[in-house]
Amino acid sequence: MNQPPAFLASLLDAAGPSGFEVDAARLWRAEAETFADSVTTDVSGNTIATVNPDGRPRIMLAGHIDEIGLQVTHIDEDGFLYIAGIGGWDPQVLVGQRVKILGSPGGVVGVVGKKAIHLLKVAERKSASQIDQLWVDVGVGSRAEATELGLRVGDAMVIDAAMVRLAGDRIASRAIDNRIGAYVVLEALRLLSDLSPTASAVAVATVQEEIGGGSGGGARSSAFGLEPDAALVVDVTFSTDVPDIEKKQLGEHNLGGGPVLSRGSAAHPVIFDLLVEVAEAEDIAHTIQASPRSTRTDADSIYLTRSGVPTGLVSVPNRYMHSPNEIVSLTDLESAARLLAAFVMSLDEDTDFTPR
Repeated sequence: MNQPPAFLASLLDAAGPSGFEVDAARLWRAEAETFADSVTTDVSGNTIATVNPDGRPRIMLAGHIDEIGLQVTHIDEDGFLYIAGIGGWDPQVLVGQRVKILGSPGGVVGVVGKKAIHLLKVAERKSASQIDQLWVDVGVGSRAEATELGLRVGDAMVIDAAMVRLAGDRIASRAIDNRIGAYVVLEALRLLSDLSPTASAVAVATVQEEIGGGSGGGARSSAFGLEPDAALVVDVTFSTDVPDIEKKQLGEHNLGGGPVLSRGSAAHPVIFDLLVEVAEAEDIAHTIQASPRSTRTDADSIYLTRSGVPTGLVSVPNRYMHSPNEIVSLTDLESAARLLAAFVMSLDEDTDFTPR
């Protein structure tokens, strides 16, 4: 895959920070409606698309559609907006960025401001910026003018940057984590719609993962409602083919090296073994990542739902996570979707997920 599909580009460019995912979810839903047997949205905001609803076992394919963002906490008398992070930020990457503030039709563009380096004291220059030392400047001169633009406390914002193509099969976007997870599970469902699986496949664009620390509310509520027999979660992991990365701790996972299969903690042993078996049978390049503790993904919520859900975690290598320009390989996205579809096709009514 050398050209990003138009749907992927639109999905990455849509704004959808945690708690404000509606615009991105609307795009995902519209695409799902072109081929899925059923598409619904639950009260939490999760969007659910199903192929072969009466099949068994029922397999949940989950990718969270939210991204990290910012939120207005205060508008001062001069019209400057003060902010807090939605999800985890390195404040250094925010300085000087353009942002789009949501809420008003079309949004309002602003710039993240900080005291100029020329005005910083020596000690201040040596200190990392904190998010409460930053503000957003929308060009107005008073709180009243900001209000006239439709701005108010609680408005969400995202980095104002579109997806870009890089060399080869690589793309950069602020929303790779984890809009691509939502994309991959839907692409897997698209493949399955032409394959007549015995199993029922349910793709879910989950919400609010970035503010859950591995206990995302959307994953928890959707899994509870769906009662899946098993689940696969698609998220991103750290690509280790960049400088100053400790491979002895993280393993070796390169862009273009295929999906990364987690082993341990929330990753169910039977699901892991089946994923490896399918990847090898389909000649899908992949790597294995040790997961000795929590995964800090939706898998942590899903596998503990009700009496337990056998869950696997399939990750896509991602450079510069939680920055305005995360980078992934389009080939890895395609491979991950193929793996999920092949996994579902390998199942039948007699598949037993019980470790023995």
